[in-house]
Amino acid sequence: MAKSVATETNLELGLNSTKGSAGPLNMDDEFLAEMGYKQELKRDYSTLEVFGISFSIMGLLPSIASTLAIGLTGGPVSLIWGWFITGFFLVAIGIGMSELASSYPTSGGLYFWSYHYAPKNMKIPLSFFIGITNSLALVGALCSITYGLAGQILSCASLAYPDLEVTDPMTYGVFAGCIILQTILTCASSAAVARLQSVSIYVNCFLIVLFFIALPIGTKRNVGGFNDGSYIFGDFENFSDWPDGWAFMQFGLMPAVWTIGAFDSCVHMSEEAKNPSKAVPVGIIGSITVCWILGFLINIVICACMVPDVDRLLNSSTGQPLAQIFLDSLGKKWAIAFMALISVGQFLMGSSVLVAISRQVWAFARDEGLPFSRIIKVVNKMYTPFNAICFSSIVSIIIGCLCLIGSTAANALFSLSILGNYVAWVTPQILRFVVKDANFIPGKFYLGDFWSPVINWISIAFQVFIIIMCSFPDYKHVDKETMNYSAVLNGGVWILALIYFYVYKRKKYFGPKSNLDEDQEEVLEFIEGLEGTEASSSDVHALKS
Repeated sequence: MAKSVATETNLELGLNSTKGSAGPLNMDDEFLAEMGYKQELKRDYSTLEVFGISFSIMGLLPSIASTLAIGLTGGPVSLIWGWFITGFFLVAIGIGMSELASSYPTSGGLYFWSYHYAPKNMKIPLSFFIGITNSLALVGALCSITYGLAGQILSCASLAYPDLEVTDPMTYGVFAGCIILQTILTCASSAAVARLQSVSIYVNCFLIVLFFIALPIGTKRNVGGFNDGSYIFGDFENFSDWPDGWAFMQFGLMPAVWTIGAFDSCVHMSEEAKNPSKAVPVGIIGSITVCWILGFLINIVICACMVPDVDRLLNSSTGQPLAQIFLDSLGKKWAIAFMALISVGQFLMGSSVLVAISRQVWAFARDEGLPFSRIIKVVNKMYTPFNAICFSSIVSIIIGCLCLIGSTAANALFSLSILGNYVAWVTPQILRFVVKDANFIPGKFYLGDFWSPVINWISIAFQVFIIIMCSFPDYKHVDKETMNYSAVLNGGVWILALIYFYVYKRKKYFGPKSNLDEDQEEVLEFIEGLEGTEASSSDVHALKS
């Protein structure tokens, strides 16, 4: 008994003597120290707020508004059943990612796991490649979300002023202005940004409830009734030149793939989450499941209420099919009000994804993975990675210049985030199962030795399929206006990144590295030394689980 009390006292003294961390360490911080990192950010995020950052980024109604033209290219069948089928596989992906996150909850996430599970001779270059890819994909997500936001704002203007001619420079100006405003908002303290995720949950839920009430009522009064079930669930119209089967997959799956995406944002909040081994899996799987079900219902309501002339919606003068649906069912004033509210939701989406980007960029810079890492990895007095936020915003504004080329190049932003994310997500999953010495140690969330491999291999197969599919152009016969530039864009960045690594960065980047100071290393060694004592075995087990 005396030995147990002494051990507990020494442990407490050791934990509270550490320097350079965001306050006294707890079990979560000790687990982080076992992975080699000191606690620099504050753990202000509850499980609900971790869920909130992913749910906010998914932003159901704003995202569906941005991708509705893609889904309707195959008619109602493509939009509704494509969403439903995709949701099943996205849950499988979320489960696989949650198992990895529960085992090693760190903001670096994907590149950290890739390093841990990769063969010895591939650890450093592969983790660098995944770190760059994940960072680029998240930047692409911010660009595509904010480009969609610019489209929503300008569609409101088009509804109010029908003679307004929307130009590419005008779209880019709105895009860049929104990025700057999002940057200002996300530079607040960690606690304030955490509360913002709760606000975003309420805003998104309010939008969905208002949509479910207002659109059917307006359709009944102004359009005269709803489309029948055979049209909603059975009408397939192919507005592309691809064969029907491929058109269904390409245009039916992509809205859900893009909308229910960036759930790795929960992973990047691991070092600000309380009990991350549990909170991160709940955030990932919870947000995917909720958005899968609600999105399916939203799409049904859209197909029930829209005027059954898909070609007219796809070529609407508003530039947004959903704006045209609101205009038909609710009238001009309500349509403008609804699109304005959706724009608010989409703005919060961009703010949340910028938070996630900055944490990934900060973590990667902490391991010397980026140019100017010494500057980017600095955390300010509010425990916010201010420099990483600004760096992420600047890169986003630069990549967003694609908006100036035209809509085809701008659409590459959508595929950029999908392609990069899926490459980054699938890599550690594959490594976990195919590398002989991967040594996966389950965390608090694990489905067991039978179901875990089954679900993970299903998710791996789907991710590989999506990587291939999102590289295809929208049209079978392409020209410079209809080409899909995402593979070119990603490929170019990957080639430049590998050249940069082998020419320069391999001398500085050695994978995830410890930033513990001497005091913290002594505490960690002290804890590890307790493993041989009976009195401290429960303490050590608690830290490692």
